[in-house]
Amino acid sequence: MSLTIANARIPGDRGLLGSIVNIHIDNAGLITDIEFVGGTTAIQLRDSEADVIDAGGRFVIPGLWDAHTHFTNWALTLTQVNVEHIGSTAQMADFVGQWMRNNDGDMVGRDFRPSQWSVRPHFSILDAVTGDRAVALISADRHSVWLNTAGLKKYGYEGHATGYLVEHDAFDVEVQIHAVDAAVGDDAVLEASRQAAARGVVGIVDLEFAAWTPDQWRRRISNGNDFLRVEGCFYTPDLDRAIEAGLRTGDVIASTGGLLRFGRHKIITDGAMGSRTAYCHHPYPGMTGPDAHGVLNIPLSELVAVMAKTWAVGIEMAVHAIGDHANEIVLDAFAATKAKGSVEHAQQLTAEDAVRLAKSGVIASMQPEHAMDDRDGAEELWAGHHDFTFAHRTILDNGGVLQFGSDAPVAPLDPWFAIASAVYRSRDGRESWHPEQRISAQEALDASTRTRVAVGEVADLVLVDADPLDADVDTLRNMNVAATFIAGRATYNAL
Repeated sequence: MSLTIANARIPGDRGLLGSIVNIHIDNAGLITDIEFVGGTTAIQLRDSEADVIDAGGRFVIPGLWDAHTHFTNWALTLTQVNVEHIGSTAQMADFVGQWMRNNDGDMVGRDFRPSQWSVRPHFSILDAVTGDRAVALISADRHSVWLNTAGLKKYGYEGHATGYLVEHDAFDVEVQIHAVDAAVGDDAVLEASRQAAARGVVGIVDLEFAAWTPDQWRRRISNGNDFLRVEGCFYTPDLDRAIEAGLRTGDVIASTGGLLRFGRHKIITDGAMGSRTAYCHHPYPGMTGPDAHGVLNIPLSELVAVMAKTWAVGIEMAVHAIGDHANEIVLDAFAATKAKGSVEHAQQLTAEDAVRLAKSGVIASMQPEHAMDDRDGAEELWAGHHDFTFAHRTILDNGGVLQFGSDAPVAPLDPWFAIASAVYRSRDGRESWHPEQRISAQEALDASTRTRVAVGEVADLVLVDADPLDADVDTLRNMNVAATFIAGRATYNAL
């Protein structure tokens, strides 16, 4: 059945033309006509058999995408204990001890941020308040896990020197934590999908760790989870599987109604700032030894070999790089292989590499909300080296392409957070951080969408209460979404 969205408002000043439109959508989900009806919201419709939704003067924008999620992890994280408010190891011990007294069983906590703690995490601190019940605390950046002695035994790391695991060991523990029955995971994902649609999200890039996401999402879509478009990505252990299946980036996966496409090959080259494992040219304050500059997970020669093998069969890359040295290595690898794809995060860049990334044709897949989460840590851990941290303005000014995401569960899956952070570089009333890197609201929307509100485009649309091109930071962050559509089909409707 065709659809007309009546009395929608186009963002921005439309001058004499007026901003109120009726958007006509055919039964294939394409926009066939945008009828300008002036400056009033009185319903004015030509004769039609189409269903009608009255937008009531709300603003219409393209459907939003989150270009970097770990979706199952995000869905399951919503059931874990939030410890992001904890400010020291001593406070954590007090909190965990109280939780143990008030709850049964083992504890999984999430989102602690140890970058500025004066005392580093150690199993003995937790042991003092936990006894023989296992505790696993996952850092906000997901690159470290803090375990007590019982947790070390439970997850296979008995005898570890500190109980503070980073990178591959941390990922292994997180995979074990999230290895739930498929039905349990799918139920959590279904609810998280509904929540995403309620924030105007029409599509995600799923970079779920240690998972063959195409099969996961085909099962979910077949079982009725049709709230999102998905690009399902994979990691190096599944590269041969992807090659043998003959899959290429962008291929539509069968039996998914066109909702699922094959994505990119994800490689993690370094760690994260908060865990002090992002690979940098400069050492971290007070750190010595081989990891003083962070952790490089894969050397350049190996990275080039894997990327060349991947691109030879038409699969694009999604390469994680946070520290400035890791970003330099990744850009070298893209240059050597001529591969297409994205640098995931591109968080800390040198001035030269910010320009090089922009001119390379490689997508800068970035998470602006991380700038708000990491600004204080960057001031301390990257002192003198953060002028081109989250360098959105520099990248755009030099012809680069931005795609925004959340990295959920590292930040909440809410594109409005990313948009507001990119536009204002501010949160909670604080002064703008590196305001020279601010971008316009239109540029932030462009980095968060893949379609246009235009004739011939697929009708992936969102209706919102305020004009996003003329909204203050709080209005943007808390944007009220009234309805979301995928190809003209409502996935969320609060009208």
